[in-house]
Amino acid sequence: MIRDQIITLKLAPGSVIEEARLREEVGLGRTPIREALQRLAHENLVTFIPHRGTFVCDINLTDLHRLTEVRVELEGYAARLAAHRAGAADRTLMRALIAELEKIDESDVHGLMRLDQRIHRQVYQATRNAFLQSMLEESFNLSLRIWFLGLDRGIRLKEAIKEHRRLLDAIVSRDAEEAEAVMRQHVTGFEQAIRKVL
Repeated sequence: MIRDQIITLKLAPGSVIEEARLREEVGLGRTPIREALQRLAHENLVTFIPHRGTFVCDINLTDLHRLTEVRVELEGYAARLAAHRAGAADRTLMRALIAELEKIDESDVHGLMRLDQRIHRQVYQATRNAFLQSMLEESFNLSLRIWFLGLDRGIRLKEAIKEHRRLLDAIVSRDAEEAEAVMRQHVTGFEQAIRKVL
């Protein structure tokens, strides 16, 4: 819940995270809240400043290129692995995602974002590598925060839909080379699109 609020910018970059309010909202004690905040700090989503409190990390666009360098390699590799390792159930889910892509209203920006997240996470799951999934989730969440900054500024959604379709088709048909190439293009296109609007 806290992670989602940070990623979607409902908790704005630089804002104070009040532990007491969180305990009240979530209905958990001090220890679970602190443990959750520690995990978020490890994921570079919050920062602790001694004698001041816990703050949502700022979004630094100068880190965008570094993040893209990591994502291009990890996500490209994940797409390749998914094409090799996806089982029948994964392929069924991916076909359902393709059907959703074909029906989605391109003007439904938030719906597209939710679908984008589900597609990426389905690819990660199909790698059958928990360590890789964890690294992918962390870098993807940091990217999503940047994506939400540009969401209402005419960012390239039509291209992303086409890329997702090509990606899922490649994985379903076990074309690892195509899956990797499309994912690399998709991640690189994300950085280029963000730079145009921010």
